[in-house]
Amino acid sequence: MTFYYCPTVTEAFAFVLYIMTEANFGWLIRLVHRWWASMMVLMMILHVFRFYLTSGFKKPRELTWVTGVVLVVLTASFGVIGYSLPQDQIGYWAIRIVTGVLEAIPVIRLPLVELLGGSASVGQSTLTCFYSLHTFVLPLLTTIFMLIHFLTIRKQGISGPL
Repeated sequence: MTFYYCPTVTEAFAFVLYIMTEANFGWLIRLVHRWWASMMVLMMILHVFRFYLTSGFKKPRELTWVTGVVLVVLTASFGVIGYSLPQDQIGYWAIRIVTGVLEAIPVIRLPLVELLGGSASVGQSTLTCFYSLHTFVLPLLTTIFMLIHFLTIRKQGISGPL
């Protein structure tokens, strides 16, 4: 999808329509991307639930738990940011809600909103930042934390029965 999508406020939705209607198998790639993202969130919720029930967060597996929590936050970030990339009405209001939540944090609200959203208002810089986060920063961080997560599991073993 990266080959066809261009993160511009005026044309992002048109590129999504192009992917869905004219690009070869674009509709399939987009729908697989969307459905597997939803499946990833569902599997993550089930995994966290199993991990919690088997008390996998107790000593000596605290680092595994912490890296897992970071991966949960990264997965949620993927979803929220990806949801806003088509730049339709739903995407625009998703960005407004996310930046509104960040604006509620005392003291660091404006620097945090400008860091993640590109500016204090929703516009081209916000879409560009979200696109960069979705396609480069979050995959890199997810890969790093998955590696740490797997290495801690390998070192300490699985917390309970599969």
